[in-house]
Amino acid sequence: MIFRHALITATLATAFAASAALASDDVLPSADDAFTKWGEESGWTIYVDGTRGSCLIERMDDNANVVQMGLTPNAEFGYLGVFTKADIGLKGEKEEIVLSLDGNLYSAEAHKKSKHLAEGYTGGYILANNPNFVNDVMKKHEMIVFPEKEFAFIVNLEGTNNAIEAARKCNTEQGS
Repeated sequence: MIFRHALITATLATAFAASAALASDDVLPSADDAFTKWGEESGWTIYVDGTRGSCLIERMDDNANVVQMGLTPNAEFGYLGVFTKADIGLKGEKEEIVLSLDGNLYSAEAHKKSKHLAEGYTGGYILANNPNFVNDVMKKHEMIVFPEKEFAFIVNLEGTNNAIEAARKCNTEQGS
């Protein structure tokens, strides 16, 4: 488990909320968690995290970027993690970022993650409980991370709608 440039024409939407009760180490599954492959859907792998009793989806794209989506331990928030071998410019442990989902812009606080990742990977995750963001992740075709920066990169979102629906079914089976 591991975790282009665009003309900005839309208005930023604040899509994310942070919970003071969530410690950064508690959001992403731990390498010590017990993972079982539940299935595959539209190019995504669905895993059951037996330690948490919930499911997550994960996919590696053609550029070896890894995208992972799941629920926080209390299931109040979704998380979206993007991990890459490229230098994406995250300086501190937390940083305000902008994401573009086919032109719909969202601001978020990214939490940097470098421990317990596969060799050479770094990245971060965001928390979301905004249904508009979740709908865009499910329905849009690409996400541009840092659309206004020179080190922006694209994450392909093909298949997320079906994969998230499968993860919801998986979560129902787990009682989450």
